[in-house]
Amino acid sequence: MNHLTQIIGDTIEALEEMKRSGVTHVEVSRQTLDELGGSVVGPLPSAGAGQLMETPRLEGEAPAEPPMGAARREARPPRETSQDNIPTLASLEARAKACVLCKELARSRTHVVFGVGNPQAELMFIGEAPGADEDEQGEPFVGRAGQLLTKIIQAMGFQREEVYIANVLKCRPPENRPPEPEEVRNCLPYLLTQIDLIQPKVIVALGATAVHALLDVQLGITKMRGHWYTFRDVPMMPTFHPAYLLRNPPAKKEVWEDMKAVLEKLGRKVPANKERT
Repeated sequence: MNHLTQIIGDTIEALEEMKRSGVTHVEVSRQTLDELGGSVVGPLPSAGAGQLMETPRLEGEAPAEPPMGAARREARPPRETSQDNIPTLASLEARAKACVLCKELARSRTHVVFGVGNPQAELMFIGEAPGADEDEQGEPFVGRAGQLLTKIIQAMGFQREEVYIANVLKCRPPENRPPEPEEVRNCLPYLLTQIDLIQPKVIVALGATAVHALLDVQLGITKMRGHWYTFRDVPMMPTFHPAYLLRNPPAKKEVWEDMKAVLEKLGRKVPANKERT
């Protein structure tokens, strides 16, 4: 069975399950449908135990040897062109929009919030989960915290559309409760595939929930922020979530120090009007 046949079968099965769960429609754009004809994403990474989270290591440390019999990670393929990459992300998005693995979230969501931005972005921001505004609009980080994140991105010398923004969960947990471990396990393969397709040069993990979903560590975000880690061979900077900054404005200074480190890692200079921020 080829990939296209498998995807069609999986989609039909997912839609039937959504119908049984009471879901009456799935929003898929005309562009997504057109692009699905040009490229089909391969199987998502397995969600088996021990295959999603990585043991944290500070940048520069040698990676731990894999367990006996474990396969080593192969080198990632060269960065794809935009024309090839966009349809692949669109195919993945279509699968995410049909996903009903988390029954409660599938019933309560308004939109699946997949991700937004440049599919060739050198900088990727990863948050926790959509909130009410994101669920309503279908785009990550559009509420008050998202507006602050946009200001941070612009202060770094980027436009929002130049970076890529995503969340660990693609659906809003009811009442904005913290994600359940099973929900993280179900949804994380989508994020891992996004990272592998986009191949960013730097990842910024926003808040403890995002960091803990990616790294097998229980250190608090206060201790982890400001230090470089490596995730899927990509330098990762943990920092405070913008929602935390809305409650604790003095912490903006620490986040800006983290962002200046990100700019340095990318080989970019701090914008002249922000050097003394």
